[in-house]
Amino acid sequence: MNNYSLGDFLIRVKNASMAGQKDVVATPKNKLILSAAKALKEAGFIDKIAEKDGQLLVALTFKDKKPMMMGLTLISRPGLRIYMKSNEIAKKKGPATLIISTPKGIVTSKRAVKEVLGGEVIAEIW
Repeated sequence: MNNYSLGDFLIRVKNASMAGQKDVVATPKNKLILSAAKALKEAGFIDKIAEKDGQLLVALTFKDKKPMMMGLTLISRPGLRIYMKSNEIAKKKGPATLIISTPKGIVTSKRAVKEVLGGEVIAEIW
């Protein structure tokens, strides 16, 4: 049993990417993990998402035999939640993409700035 299933899923994706694996299986599948996977697909870190027998199968994106996801840092955790407003997200410079939980679902930092959304910063991916 895992207390923070979303963090566990994101770390599994990062570890698989760093190990050069093409696929990741997430169990148990829930709405939060599925929406985070869709946000990662929108950002280009995930190639395909499939559901089978209560599991979520995720295919990672590779370019020139190298993974698109080079690293991931969990920002919020169950004991310490970090929130940012839209203008604070827009000020973040660099190649990193933030995954943010907003009132309209889990989105990337690019989409959050575009739609003027703030929320809980889940992870930073580069």
